[in-house]
Amino acid sequence: MRERVLLGMSGGVDSTVTALLLQEQGYEVDGVYMVMHNLDDDNSLNIKKAQKVADYLNIKLHIFYIQDSFKKEVYDYFVKSYIDGLTPNPCVICNRNIKFGKMIEFADSLGIDKIATGHYVRVEDGVIKKGKDASKDQSYFLAKVKKEAVGRMLFPLGEWIKDDVKKFASKIELLKEFATQSESSEICFVPDSYVDILKEHTNIDISGKVVDLSGKEIGHHKGYMHYTVGKRRGFFVKGAHEPHFVVDINSKNNTLIVGKRDDLEENEINITNINLFIDSTEFDCEVKVRYRTEGVKATVKIFNKSGVVYLKEPVYGVAKGQFAVFYSNDTLLGGAEIV
Repeated sequence: MRERVLLGMSGGVDSTVTALLLQEQGYEVDGVYMVMHNLDDDNSLNIKKAQKVADYLNIKLHIFYIQDSFKKEVYDYFVKSYIDGLTPNPCVICNRNIKFGKMIEFADSLGIDKIATGHYVRVEDGVIKKGKDASKDQSYFLAKVKKEAVGRMLFPLGEWIKDDVKKFASKIELLKEFATQSESSEICFVPDSYVDILKEHTNIDISGKVVDLSGKEIGHHKGYMHYTVGKRRGFFVKGAHEPHFVVDINSKNNTLIVGKRDDLEENEINITNINLFIDSTEFDCEVKVRYRTEGVKATVKIFNKSGVVYLKEPVYGVAKGQFAVFYSNDTLLGGAEIV
């Protein structure tokens, strides 16, 4: 009997090619489309595409409605983070709680052990590794998944280059219409700007003070939620002759703390909500402080539920609420929230 796998399907190129590859590897594939938000037009279109693929490949497609869980675990976290003056990463949280949380629970209900997605990442010998395509590698977003979930994951695209996936898809009649699709947005429930989401829940246009590092008032801004650490435009500084950057955000008194570029430099990063795939309280690694940044050599020391990342060279624009993600070469060691 073939081993069953539950595949997250969107109707797009990546999940469709993943389904084909899993079938070629001998798996019996069940598909699941997870209805996570209330963007009805998007869901309707995606379900139609996913069903078309499922019919073509003779795959059973399950529709899994998890709007309530998604709102509580991801959407509300996203909004609250900005209100608290933080810079969230909802994809990291979604992968932990939804895609490799609720999806695993759904797989269990079907009696299926393995789960798969179209992520560009690898799992080898029970550890997560970067995808072969460095420009598409998504291991950063898996830094907070539960350790016990790793052994159940399959990522066929981890060995592929994105261009090769598109070429592969273009040779299959059904997939020709998918092969030239534009990439989906990074945050699925944010069509344009995150501020559009925030406006639905709170007043983000309350002007406030801009202060320097000593606390002296030097200007004004249009509302702290419009800004993230490192931003250099959109606020006014009296008599400024060189660029000023947001260094910190005080949400309680609606204040931006700004400084020169050198003031964005960090040599140590405080972390909490630590998730590790290794058993260690002190280790050397490379750390990424955002998805699109290069890794920097560091030593991580953990004290109970918090820790400190000691950087071998400084990094700029570290934002509270983002995630520090740890690697040893191409192996993912874990991650933690920056505080």
